[in-house]
Formats: sequence, structure tokens, C-alpha cells
Amino acid sequence: MSAPDLAAALAAGVVVLDGGLATQLEAQGHDLSSDLWSARLLAEEPDAVVAAHAAFFAAGAAVATTASYQASFDGLAAAGVDRAGATALLRLSVTLAQRARDAADDGTPRFVAASVGPYGAALADGSEYRGDYGLDVDALRRWHRPRLEVLAGTDADVLACETVPCLAEAEALVAEMDALGRPGWLSLTCDGTRTRAGEPVEEAFALARGVDAVVAVGVNCTDPGDADALVALAARASGKPVVVYPNSGEGWDAERRRWAGEGTFAPGAVRGWLRDGARLVGGCCRVTPDDIAAVRGLVAGEAGALR
Repeated sequence: MSAPDLAAALAAGVVVLDGGLATQLEAQGHDLSSDLWSARLLAEEPDAVVAAHAAFFAAGAAVATTASYQASFDGLAAAGVDRAGATALLRLSVTLAQRARDAADDGTPRFVAASVGPYGAALADGSEYRGDYGLDVDALRRWHRPRLEVLAGTDADVLACETVPCLAEAEALVAEMDALGRPGWLSLTCDGTRTRAGEPVEEAFALARGVDAVVAVGVNCTDPGDADALVALAARASGKPVVVYPNSGEGWDAERRRWAGEGTFAPGAVRGWLRDGARLVGGCCRVTPDDIAAVRGLVAGEAGALR
């Protein structure tokens, strides 16, 4: 599929996203405790990544989000992967998602979103949930640019700039998407109605207004209980279709590298998201194919909503 096809799908109705790729990989028996998280499997067990994407397609997702979230040049270099190897792995992440999409081909439009995780993901210390980088917009633009350029050079349908915790990084990513001219979405991770760094999230959403390359704005890896208010804020501030894919509601323990607490993800909340402007809906960490199947069913039940 090409990027205009995704734009047409958004114009026509709602596109169902996948859930937690790492969650599905763990369910398949894989250890993701390294600093590279799911990106480790790109080189070591690529078929496992294809199988995880396929599980979400089988559940009714129309989008596969690539295993490149934590695949940064810095992080891969720390693991002994040179620049050429890192570039190849980033491209491979898209190829693997495309393999799963092509195998699932039954005439249903399906898309590949190239995941662009935040600077904090490369640090593997949980700072994407704090946003306390100490880097300005220019520094963040320089850090993100090489990976964005590689992923923009693939056949991915859209760049998924996700789990963004602070205003400076949102500004950097919007500027880079605008410079590249490749479709992408901007998705913040929030605490209530503020960024993880404590800023008014409306300011981040508003950065995308009038930027043609940004096809959707919203939130991910956010508590499901906060999603309703955030969808409405994103729609008003950006004037764009809204993307929303919260996590399960559990909390991430960066020291122990595990999720804790009770899950509160409720597929029924999709109805409210759609009412307030959401057009890309799904889940993030700890959201399973069964959850996405339930989301798909609810979206399908909304008259004229599913594309």
C-alpha cells in the first residue's frame, strides 16, 4: 500500500491499529530483557517478528507497527552493531512487517507504520516516561534525523513518531517530518492532560496544525483512563485526525524492566474516542491480539466507521 491509500482510508473511516508488539513476542516465548527490547529479534529471530505482526493482522488490525521503536543508531552501536548494520536492521523492520501484511492479503487494505521511538527509548532507562532529557529542539532534531531518513526511504506507509514525552521532542519530530515530506503521525505519552515532562499537552498537539506531513496527532502508551480527554484535546488543538493507542493501564518499572499493576484497557472506550475525532485506534504495551479483535468488533459495529 502507498501513503495516499492510508490517507484515503482515514478520510473514509477508522483504521484499526495493532497492539503491543513486544507483548505478543513475549507471549510467543521470547526474552526481551535486553536494552534493545523487541529490536533484538530483528537480527536474531526475524521470523518471530513476522509471526507477531501476523497475529495482530489475524485479530483484525489494519496496521503493523514495526519493531524499530528501540532500534536507534546509538543503541545498536552499544550492542556492537555498526552503522551499516543498524541501517540494514531498520530497513529490515519494515520488510518483516510487509511480509506479514502480504501473507495476510485478502483484499483488505493493510498498512505498515515505521515506528520512531523517542530519544529516551534508546537510553533504556524509562526516561521516555519522564521526558527529562536536557536536550533542546536542535539537538533532538540532529539525533532523530538519521533514523528518520532511513525509515522515510523505505516503502512504509507512514512514520509512527510515538511515545513522545515532552514538548521539545514533539517540536523536533514535527519539524523533521515536515522537512522530509513523508506522512507521519505524532503520538504523545501523557500523565493526565500534560506531557510526561509536565507541559500542557495541547501545545504539543498544536505544533502539527498546518503541517501537511503530519496525518494524525494523538497519544499512545498512556493510561486508558486518560485517553478520552486527550482525544478531544488532540482534535481541537491540531485540527487533525486523532490516533489513540493506550497501554493496558499497568505501570512500567524501569529498574526491574517489567510491567506492574492491574490492566484497565477496555475496548468499549473506543466508542468515545470515535465520537471525539479518533480515526486510528488500537493499543500499546500489554494490549493483546484478543484486545484488538474486540476493538475491531466495536469499530465494525459503528455505522460507516470501519475502513
